[in-house]
Amino acid sequence: WFLNLFPREKTFEYNSGGYATLSFVPTMGTMLIGLIAGTWFRQVPTFRGRMTRLVVGGLIGLSIGTLLAWTDVCPSVKRIWTPSFALYSGGGCLLWLAALHWICDHVGWQRWALPFVVIGANSILIYVMSWTVAGPIRDMLIRHFGTRPFAIFGESLIPLLSGAATIAVMFVLLWWLYRRRVFIKI
Repeated sequence: WFLNLFPREKTFEYNSGGYATLSFVPTMGTMLIGLIAGTWFRQVPTFRGRMTRLVVGGLIGLSIGTLLAWTDVCPSVKRIWTPSFALYSGGGCLLWLAALHWICDHVGWQRWALPFVVIGANSILIYVMSWTVAGPIRDMLIRHFGTRPFAIFGESLIPLLSGAATIAVMFVLLWWLYRRRVFIKI
């Protein structure tokens, strides 16, 4: 109904795949949750204050998202990113962020996170690579090495292991850029 208020060549009926056209609204809500969390990290000076906000915010998001789904006010559907799912997943992400903040910044256990730092330093590049060169890299690996190295644990694991090898090749490029302090940004 809403999209047919705008000039169109033909009447809008639905999106294939079950996606909702207006799901950008709860998606923007998810981004706002991340923005709020980033603001807490920048503006709240104490570790305890940041942890309190992250944990309380996470529990509120999980609770409201679950309540909306259980009461059938709004179902929790990831595929169309319903508001209840946005709140639920945002709450879960805030709790994960609190846990990682505690592990990395309070306890000081950071070495394990280096691969994530390398990927995060060029997150836009790895995102673009996943859509543009991941397939050709995987095809090149299979063309040059065949499927035998990827079938070491069985034929059914060829997609998983060839995908892991593809990610490893892309990670090598990210590592090279990270070591040279080259960061692609918008």
